[in-house]
Amino acid sequence: RYASDAGKMQRELGWAPQETFESGLRKTVQWYLDNQPWCRHVQDGSYQRERLGSGR
Repeated sequence: RYASDAGKMQRELGWAPQETFESGLRKTVQWYLDNQPWCRHVQDGSYQRERLGSGR
């Protein structure tokens, strides 16, 4: 199992995560709920690698 150490990254690189695990998970789940038609296209094989919101 692999896990990153955000504390080490903050100390050595000055980087800190903008989200907690919980808030990131919540936002990820909400994204999938908000984009269910896209998810269905991926699951049924009809997704042709077009980008969401690209306007093209």
